[in-house]
Amino acid sequence: MNPAIYQEAIQSLKSGGVIIYPSDTLWALGCDARFDASIEKIFQIKNRPIDKGLILLISKIEQLNEYVEQVPDIAWDLVEFAEKPLTVIYPKGKNVSKHVLGPDGSIAIRLVKDEFCKGFLFRYQRAVVSTSVNVSGQASAIQFDDISPEIVNQVDYILKNEGSNKLTLKASKIVQLGIGGDYKVIRE
Repeated sequence: MNPAIYQEAIQSLKSGGVIIYPSDTLWALGCDARFDASIEKIFQIKNRPIDKGLILLISKIEQLNEYVEQVPDIAWDLVEFAEKPLTVIYPKGKNVSKHVLGPDGSIAIRLVKDEFCKGFLFRYQRAVVSTSVNVSGQASAIQFDDISPEIVNQVDYILKNEGSNKLTLKASKIVQLGIGGDYKVIRE
């Protein structure tokens, strides 16, 4: 795969842009997880309350230490050996915009294994927001053509991959972890 295809998306993120990209599950709206204004723009595009947390995607398991205050021991194996996309909610996030955190300070992160998305994230070297490309409460876009032109017109860049026109996966499983290793399944 030619890494140059990621460059414009990366430049857009670095300058505070909001992009549409194929995540490891669905088409996603994304931005740098540190930039308040970019995250606020995503909430505005989605017509979603700003007090709802967002999912972050990372390319390397070691990045958990950069964004999670204290990674529960159980998380390392759970994340590394997950066979399907798994989002884990950790008790306390750090080094990100307050807008991506849950009301209790928790942070939701998914280690990506999809080759295209992982290549993009690896080259960016930071966590990227991932939320479905739709107005809150409406169906998520499976095909790129399902994305509302109104949303497309509000983003700064669209990253496409041949073969990503139709993503057939569903939203990820979500598990919430406690410091002591206790967990709760939020979404199957």
